[in-house]
Amino acid sequence: MLHNSSKEFMFVLHGLNDTRTNKHIYFAFGLVFYVVTLFVNLTLVITIILDKTLHEPMYLFICNLFVNGICGASSFYPKILADLLSDTNVISYAACLAQIYMIYCYIFCEFTCLTVMAFDRYVAICNPLEYHYIMTHQKVVNLLVFIWLFSVLEISVATALTVQLPLCGNGIDKLYCFNWDVIKLSCIDVTVQHVYGYIVIFCHAFQAAFIIFSYYRIIRASLKSKTEKVKFMQTCLPHLITFINFTISLLIDVLCARYGRGPELQAMRNILGMEFLVVPPLLNPIIYGLKMTLIRRQLVKMYSQKLKVVQHS
Repeated sequence: MLHNSSKEFMFVLHGLNDTRTNKHIYFAFGLVFYVVTLFVNLTLVITIILDKTLHEPMYLFICNLFVNGICGASSFYPKILADLLSDTNVISYAACLAQIYMIYCYIFCEFTCLTVMAFDRYVAICNPLEYHYIMTHQKVVNLLVFIWLFSVLEISVATALTVQLPLCGNGIDKLYCFNWDVIKLSCIDVTVQHVYGYIVIFCHAFQAAFIIFSYYRIIRASLKSKTEKVKFMQTCLPHLITFINFTISLLIDVLCARYGRGPELQAMRNILGMEFLVVPPLLNPIIYGLKMTLIRRQLVKMYSQKLKVVQHS
């Protein structure tokens, strides 16, 4: 039995075993992806914060999505980039728990934020006359606080349950620390952790069902008029693409973590395990920035003005 609290306790990450020959190429690509992800998300966050015309519920929720994307990318890239330059891929017990906390907080926050955004679009399209009465400034603030508090509470309970487990191993077949991979190393029964895991899965399955139902109603309402159809294409389609991409990639990764074993599947597990951490934070700002007309216009306007100031000075 390994002692969790020991300062010398280290996990060994086996996910990079098959990438040694090309690690400098992977590092270069990873660094570029990380810098671009931070740049596009920060650019749009700053644009939404500075432009008062974008201080509407929909854009504030989108801004929250970008902030969460920065958190998700930052929970993954720094460690993987450091590992690509190192000969030993190890992580301390405390750092592993911190990475688990950040990654799961990103996952839960993304899902809850997408649920809130579905509710916002449902009210806007299906009950447009009541929208400003329902989505008040105070309601938006409460929803944003709820997104983060609910996500933090979920992962705090999960982390507390994981910390209690004595471990009989330290090998993780992944590029980063994931809660299920640590739980599998436990020396004792993990029924409580399993039950809590199913509760969390059920909770987010309910959120997914709510999103699907909301979009069923939204699509029905959008087909009734050309104006609502245009609104759907501009404001709802990016959200729907984000939801489908994130849900499918996360579901596949969870299934691979639980049932995909064997060294021959390591490369596939690496790709699937990175997808929901790499693609959504990079894809979301591109989709919303290009598809949503107001964000695109304000972004161009703001930076055109900045360019003129620089040129005149």
